[in-house]
Amino acid sequence: MDFKMRGKMFDDFNIGDEILTSARTVTEADVVNFAGLSGDYHPEHMNEEFAKDNPFGERIAHGVLILAMATGLVNQTGAFEGTTISVLEMRIRYTQAVRFGDTIRVMLKIVDKRETKKTDRGIITSEVTVLNQKDEPVLKGEWVVMMYRKNRKTNFS
Repeated sequence: MDFKMRGKMFDDFNIGDEILTSARTVTEADVVNFAGLSGDYHPEHMNEEFAKDNPFGERIAHGVLILAMATGLVNQTGAFEGTTISVLEMRIRYTQAVRFGDTIRVMLKIVDKRETKKTDRGIITSEVTVLNQKDEPVLKGEWVVMMYRKNRKTNFS
């Protein structure tokens, strides 16, 4: 069975290319499910009474949950579907808390690309910004991803 790719290859990306994802709202269910999956039950995420006295005055989402959601939103664009070999590095800076009910989306910009010793792959560096519904950045970072090149021999059709 052949795998039908829709993702872009290393060669298809250019420095300066931008991808804007759709948006999604962060819910209490997302936070509770993530706490169960990760084991991170910090009271700032899980305890309403405790969180009333934190600097945000209410419960907030896990930063790593927002990162995970960002990777999902980017993958939903299809730009990297079937063409990513691996994520090599992620540098992340959390710039603002995400509250239950906030709606996030991702802006990704290609800032560097380089060939590797192996001719069937290349490395792309992207500047990533997660924005809330007010267009305020809540996460900024840089993702370094190894991608397949067009000259790769595949069973893809």
